[in-house]
Amino acid sequence: MVRATAADDLDRIHAALKAAGDALAGFTPGEVAARMKAGDDPVTAADLAVNQALLATLPRPGEGWLSEETADDAARLECRRAWVVDPVDGTREFVMGIPEWCVSIGLVVDGKPVAGGILAPSPGHTIVGDVDDGVFLNGVPVAVSGRTELRGALVLASRSEVKRGEWARFFSTPISVRNMGSVAYKLGLVAAGFADATWTLVPKHEWDVAAGAALVTAAGGVVFGPDGEEISFNQADPLLPGFVAVGAGLESEVRDFLEEIRAGG
Repeated sequence: MVRATAADDLDRIHAALKAAGDALAGFTPGEVAARMKAGDDPVTAADLAVNQALLATLPRPGEGWLSEETADDAARLECRRAWVVDPVDGTREFVMGIPEWCVSIGLVVDGKPVAGGILAPSPGHTIVGDVDDGVFLNGVPVAVSGRTELRGALVLASRSEVKRGEWARFFSTPISVRNMGSVAYKLGLVAAGFADATWTLVPKHEWDVAAGAALVTAAGGVVFGPDGEEISFNQADPLLPGFVAVGAGLESEVRDFLEEIRAGG
């Protein structure tokens, strides 16, 4: 696996998050106009400003780049190191003034997420870490929940998925469900130990989850696909079948639980 130094990677992530924060300073959540892209996804001037700030700060020659707000370049597939970012994850929440959106930065090396950074300005959370050094919330070390019993476990759900009825089957199970926006921020909260797990069983793009995958893993958790499969990043098709993140103590129970749900049990 090819790394620069872990310290250099983290320095760049911190610098990029600061640049993103500076770019966002000129925008007020809830007072930003949006237009709709293909696929009925909103984009704002803030998304584009942050994208430019990240692009100017993160990649170096020989490193790949995959962003929701940049036209994809297949040259990234030849790179062992690639930055996978979502300038504003949770744009709908950002436009509505709901404080559940974030800037999401993931570093992928040889297909594996190894470092990540999440900036959630509204709650004041900066979550940064890598697989060598662990995860830090506003500079303080954090780790995934140590919970080992599924009953009562707090699982973060997508607000839009709940609205579409996709979580109805979970409400009569032993878990506690809380719905909110931004899949990247939900993953960051799992990494920081504020929730026990989160999952989405519908397709998500790499840029939605790359940062969170690195952070959850670095914080001692486990990530996998909706059928329990290992997920590889920086793929030609960046659309993933879904995503699960959980503290290591609940991994076995969550795998069994989701298998039962898939089987209709």
